[in-house]
Amino acid sequence: MVLSINGDKHEVTVDPDVELLIVLRDYIGLTGTKYGCGEGACGACTVLVNGNITRSCITPVNSVAGKEITTIEGLEKNGELHAVQEAFLATDAFQCSYCASGMIMAAVALLKHNPSPSENAIVNAMNTNICRCGTYPYIVKAIQLAAKS
Repeated sequence: MVLSINGDKHEVTVDPDVELLIVLRDYIGLTGTKYGCGEGACGACTVLVNGNITRSCITPVNSVAGKEITTIEGLEKNGELHAVQEAFLATDAFQCSYCASGMIMAAVALLKHNPSPSENAIVNAMNTNICRCGTYPYIVKAIQLAAKS
């Protein structure tokens, strides 16, 4: 099957029920998307499919064929980080950074759908992504900063 990932076409020969996360990491070599819980609950594996948050650890690859998949690697354009990536760096929102790619992808989706979210809207939107280090206040500040840029 052919997958459109970060604007590039990738042909893969895999079982159609294999998880998208496995294809991204093991077949395509895009390791920015992380394996966390394997149940779609923690958000570490978050990617965007047609601009919408998708938990790649529970998404069968055949369900995303023909759709545009964006991973953390696809946010950078021409050597420039995405505004959300820049904001996460500027606010020191990272500690261990294991959740970072999923958090950033969820924030990108939030800002696409709501360019000026309130603090409450940010908290509600990010509520399904888990940061084991507890940097939530910095994550909220990062999203607020990205919304301003």
